[in-house]
This record gives sequence, structure tokens and C-alpha cells, in this order.
Amino acid sequence: MYQPFVLSLFLYFPEDKSEYGPAAITFIIFMIGAWLTMRLIIKVSKREAKKAKELEERIIAQQHNQGNSEQ
Repeated sequence: MYQPFVLSLFLYFPEDKSEYGPAAITFIIFMIGAWLTMRLIIKVSKREAKKAKELEERIIAQQHNQGNSEQ
């Protein structure tokens, strides 16, 4: 019963099709920004994972060396 009214609050189809241009440009800008942000997050995440792996290997090596020196 309320569905057409609720949808009409969010949907807007302009008579003048030139109003689609700025919306499309804004959409493209934000999509490029979102893509670049995601790539940055992935790059930083890989760098942090590499650092964590190196730290883990260093700790394991230290524990292994301490175990050998105690024997």
C-alpha cells in the first residue's frame, strides 16, 4: 500500500536528460576514488603482512636459538 509512495521519495527521473551528465561524472569520480582507495588498502595490507611474517620468523629463530643454547 505504501510502497509506491516510499519509492517515489527516492526515485527521480528528470524530464531533461541533460541532468544525467553531472550525476554520471560524479559517479565516475567516486568509483575511481573507491577503486584507488581499495588498491591502497590492499597494498598497505600486503606490506603489513610481509612485516608480520618477517617478525614471526625472527621470533621463531630467537626461540630456536635460545632452546639450543639451554641444552
